[in-house]
Amino acid sequence: MTASVETGGNVGQPAMCTPPVVSPQAWEAAHRQLLVKEKAQTRARDALAAERRRMPWMAVDRAYAFEGPAGKASLLDLFEGRRQLIVYRAFFEPGVFGWPDHACRGCSMVADQVAHLAHLNARDTTLVFASRAPQADIARLKARMGWTMPWVTITDGFDADFGVDEWHGTNVFYRDGASVFRTYFVNNRGDEQMGGTWNYLDITPLGRQEVWENSPEGYPQTPTYKWWNWHDSYVPDAAPDRTWVAVSDAGEAAFRNKDANPKA
Repeated sequence: MTASVETGGNVGQPAMCTPPVVSPQAWEAAHRQLLVKEKAQTRARDALAAERRRMPWMAVDRAYAFEGPAGKASLLDLFEGRRQLIVYRAFFEPGVFGWPDHACRGCSMVADQVAHLAHLNARDTTLVFASRAPQADIARLKARMGWTMPWVTITDGFDADFGVDEWHGTNVFYRDGASVFRTYFVNNRGDEQMGGTWNYLDITPLGRQEVWENSPEGYPQTPTYKWWNWHDSYVPDAAPDRTWVAVSDAGEAAFRNKDANPKA
């Protein structure tokens, strides 16, 4: 039986013509059919990330200056000693809709979605927001909205030089000693999905740094899942917890067995 359902809309809205209602068996069959396409999309996304890790780099030769909570900071300072830096240019400055109480609504939605930064930091990656608003306004906004990410004030042509003199955009940089390189840039609808740990790592030159990834030779990679931790329990350079390694190994084995037995 495949009856379509027409739902009543809210007052003043037309009724919705929804998909058919089917049996559990038919629903499972439809789900399996869609899953084939979803897995293909996942593999295509992984392949695109692998290609992104092979993009050429651009040397950053200009010295940029920012204002942070502790005073002046250079682009190199923003890395906080890590190798990778993601800078999201949030639209918060005089003239922006919502000023001075709020940042741009779209940028604020991005800020609301940012995952706990300890997981990015554990992969040698720092995330920073940057705007032209003064630090006092940024501190007030962060306190009001409950945001905790580092957020600096742009004081020179950084935004214009990196494609974000208006609106929003995400730039990725890599640090080799005192040398800084631009490795990736995304804006418009491309960075509306940013916020999750995996989405951020997938746009970095080193990626997720797990052994299953297709990365250039010599890139850092560790066993899948093993580096994961509670966000308050990461210890720099610590070996993976042996109990968690056993748990994750058992989980991987269970998934492999399930994939090998479609009826499972």
